[in-house]
This record gives sequence, structure tokens and C-alpha cells, in this order.
Amino acid sequence: MDTASVIPISVGHIHDVQELRKTKPTTIPERFVKDVTERPTLDTTLSELPTHIPIINMSKLMNGNPDEFQSEILNLTTACEEWGFFQVVNHGIDLSLFESIEKVTKDFFMLPLEEKQKYSMKPGTVQGYGQAFIFSEDQKLDWCNMFALGLEPEGIRNPKLWPTEPAAFNGTLESYSSEVRKFCQILLKYIAVSLGLKGDVFEEMFGVAVQAVRMNYYPPCSRPDLVMGLSPHSDGSAITVLQQENGCPAGLQILKDNTWVPVQSIPNALVINIGDSLEHRAVVHEESDRLSIVTFYAPSYAIEIGPMPEFVDENNQCKYRRYNHGEYSKHYVTNKLRGKKNLDFARI
Repeated sequence: MDTASVIPISVGHIHDVQELRKTKPTTIPERFVKDVTERPTLDTTLSELPTHIPIINMSKLMNGNPDEFQSEILNLTTACEEWGFFQVVNHGIDLSLFESIEKVTKDFFMLPLEEKQKYSMKPGTVQGYGQAFIFSEDQKLDWCNMFALGLEPEGIRNPKLWPTEPAAFNGTLESYSSEVRKFCQILLKYIAVSLGLKGDVFEEMFGVAVQAVRMNYYPPCSRPDLVMGLSPHSDGSAITVLQQENGCPAGLQILKDNTWVPVQSIPNALVINIGDSLEHRAVVHEESDRLSIVTFYAPSYAIEIGPMPEFVDENNQCKYRRYNHGEYSKHYVTNKLRGKKNLDFARI
């Protein structure tokens, strides 16, 4: 989670969107107004597009009969190959944990600014409260407050950033993250099977997997057509697990076939994003706030990554070089959110 030359944006009311919202500004501060070419499309043609993001029923993979299992494995194969994004239902995580993590997260964001600033992102890090991926004083900011923490392995944790309020925050996050970690391990097993590989291939390859969480709070904005909740980007993790608060308006959009497609979240489902694959962004709304909790699950920083020999031959040659995952992770967090350009790090 460590990086360098990052400018933390969390100090002072002017850069905190919740505080801005309280002042009910008649205009959006220039620091948040995106250039014309970077503004979201908020017309009705976008919002009415059908959303065909695949849905995977985990219970059919874990408990289904052979026919159901094979059918769902094929669905998973299609979801990974053609989308890189899908929703998982019947994931096995206790829904009371969903409610608990949403409550303590919302309670944290509702704390006074002075209390949240005790956990501000410090220069050279991407953990804490504020906005990450900010590298210059004139860089445009997203309409979002973030709180990010490293979880596993123990060495990436910063105990000073774990809040004392709300009192239930730390224990709830520990329980939630433990269950999400188990879910990621199970999902990777089925992704391996969908590729015709041994189920434990990724678990063995990853070593002690890195896990981090980022909580995003998007307050309403009087001019959502001018701002971006989260700039377009692709993730640098092996699996990203997104939990969205039930009843929240759609905010996540994915770039599919050069069209931004909104993802209508299924209640109590998890939205999954695999690898550094599909570009996505978040938009905000004029009257409603939105909360999301994102878990990033990735290989150990110590391992070397490269194309798997099972999928390389004279007809399908390597497009990416082998590299140390820690080097890639450092490259990812020391660059702006900029679509899929970070993947150029390893491109041959």
C-alpha cells in the first residue's frame, strides 16, 4: 500500500466534499469541475441502457448438482472472458455483516471532520482518510470522500489509522474482511476450474495474498454533470469485491464496447471485477448519497507474475512480460487514475 510523492487531499473544508455539501455552494469549486471531455454523460439514453452484466449464482457452484455446476462454470467463463465484471448472488456471506459494515462505515463518514482528520492520508501513502492518487496541487478532484486501510498481511497495516470511533468499527471490519477473504479464495478456485486448471493453482501462486479495503462516500452534488465520483480507471488487484448499500442509486459504470453502461446492483449481491481488465468509473447524484465498500485481493508483493505457460504457444504468444508484483503495485499507486494505461507497465 506504500507509495511515494502523493499529495494527500483531506485537510481543510475546501477539499472535503461533505463539508462542501453542508455549505450548499451556488457553484461547484473549480477544483472539482472536470474538463468538458472528462465529464460524465448523464442523459436518459445512458441511464435507460439495458445492463447485461452477468450474474453468477455461487450456490450452484458450491452446492449444485453436476448439471447446475457445469452450467454455472460456463457462465463464469463467459463473465470473465467477455466482461471482466459480474455480480455474485448467494455468496454465502451473512447478510447481517453487510448491514453492520455499512452502518459503521456510514457512522465514520458522519463524524465531525476534525475527528476524521485524525486518520488523514499522509504524504507517501494511500491509506487513511482523504483522496488517493493526487499528485499535483492543480489536479482535478473527484466528488468523493475515501477511507482506505491495509488488512493483510500484517505488515501492510497501519494501526494508527484504525479509528476509535465508532466503537464497533474495527471489530466489524475484521469480521467482514475475514469473510470476504474466504469468498475471494473460493471464487478464485472456481475461476481456475473455468480455465481448466487445478482449483488451488491461484492460492499456491499468490502466496500470502494482499488484502485492502477502501470505503467510498459520495455526497449529493448540485451539478452532477460537471463532476466525477471516481475517475475512469481499471483496478490493479486480482479480484475486486464491491458491496453497494441497498437502495443506493446506480453510480458504477463500466466501459463496454466503448459505451459507458450503468450497473444496476442486485440487492445483497457482490459486484466482482477481475484483474486489470475493464475500465470503470463512478458518477454522483443530485439528491441522493451513495456508499460503497471495496475490497482488493491480490498476490503477495514478493511473487513474480507472468503469462501462464498453459496458455502460451506459437498461436497465442506472450503479450506481457514477467514482473515482480510489488513493482507493479508501486507503479499502480504512484500514477493517476487514467483508464487502463497502467497496464502498459508490463506490455511487451
